[in-house]
Amino acid sequence: MNRYASLADDFYVNLNLNTEMELSSSRETVLHFAEQMQKKYPQMRNFYARDKGDHVLEEDKDSGVYRWCSVEPRRIGSGYVNPESVPDALEQHRMVLDLAPYVLSVSPLDCEALDLLIGFDFNYRGNHNRLVAEALGVCPAFEKLASMPGAAFMSNEPNLTIALDEDCRVQCRVSIETRSAPYHIRTGEYQDDQLSVYITARRYGSLDRGQTYLDAFKQLESIAFEVVDGYVVDSVLEPLARSISLD
Repeated sequence: MNRYASLADDFYVNLNLNTEMELSSSRETVLHFAEQMQKKYPQMRNFYARDKGDHVLEEDKDSGVYRWCSVEPRRIGSGYVNPESVPDALEQHRMVLDLAPYVLSVSPLDCEALDLLIGFDFNYRGNHNRLVAEALGVCPAFEKLASMPGAAFMSNEPNLTIALDEDCRVQCRVSIETRSAPYHIRTGEYQDDQLSVYITARRYGSLDRGQTYLDAFKQLESIAFEVVDGYVVDSVLEPLARSISLD
């Protein structure tokens, strides 16, 4: 079971490997990578090309539970939306990283950044910026400003990035993305948009000598879920869910 499924309306685990050099865009290379992924996950049968040389392989999205992966000019992506379990999502990302050096010729030197993103989406019809303030509070220095008579929250997207090593190459960011536009706030006509919370563990630069992408991913996995379980669930996700349920 996915232990995070009850915390938000949608939950997903994404991997991104950004490269310094452009990846091969030949038909043989891209299709071989897609075929290897489909061999492991047969339901990934929707393959298409987007503008700017992006190629995507994904499952049907109708059920709201689906896998996807992509090869872009300088990025490899992989994601699982509403996974059956967290290990299932991580296994998919490990396969991508296992294939990348051999199928897509991605050297450990070619790493610009490797990141693991854990995302939570909440459906909410209303001012997302006000909701975040009510659920999580605002910076003490801004409390008086926020309480001005007639004030309406136009932008309120807290984010914090911390470095976890002396060189600042390993970082973790917790951020909130709201989607209430000035038009919605001015007219009071809100759509049922998604308020997102992102936890991103990222490693910058080439890998250390003898280190593999799987080694680097294991470190990011440990960091990301430590932050989610130890700091984000109680302080961010549950307060947001409570405020939405009471609104």
